[in-house]
Amino acid sequence: MPNMKTAVPFKGTKAQEKALRKVIAEYKGQQGATMPIMQAAQEIYGYLPEEVQIIIAEELDLPLSEIYGIASFYAQFTLNPKGKYRISVCLGTACYVKGSGTILEAIEKQLNIKAGGITPDGKFSLDTCRCVGACGLAPVMMINDDVYGRLTPDMIPGIIAKYK
Repeated sequence: MPNMKTAVPFKGTKAQEKALRKVIAEYKGQQGATMPIMQAAQEIYGYLPEEVQIIIAEELDLPLSEIYGIASFYAQFTLNPKGKYRISVCLGTACYVKGSGTILEAIEKQLNIKAGGITPDGKFSLDTCRCVGACGLAPVMMINDDVYGRLTPDMIPGIIAKYK
C-alpha cells in the first residue's frame, strides 16, 4: 500500500472522532455499511486520512487495505486535505489542446506542489479535472468558485498573488 502521508499533519479533533464513532455504531453490522460510513467520515473530516481509515477498519474489523482500496478507487473520496484555496486545472480535451498542461506545470512550480497536493501551510491545494464547462475560454482553471480562462503560464503568478 502506498504511503498515505500528506505535507499537512493530521489535525482531527476529539469531537470529529466522536462523530465518526457514532456513525460507525449506527451502521455497524448492516450489509453495505462501509460506503455510507466512509462518506460520513469524509463529510466530518473533509478527506480520508490514514488515521481515519484505521479507525474505520478497526471498528468494522476489516483490513486497512480494503478501506484504502475503496477510498482510492472512488472519485468521491479524497486522501488529501484541501486547501483554503482549491485550485483545479481543467485537462479536458479543449483545455488540453490549448495548453492546460503548461498551466498545470506553472502552478506546480509557483506553489512547489504537484497535482493532488497541498501547500505546507494548508492555503492552496492543486487538483486536475476533466471539464468545467467553459471550453470556449480554454485553457481554464478554477480557484474555489472563481473561473480563469484563456490562460498563459505567465499569468499564473499574478493570479495566485491575489489569494496570498
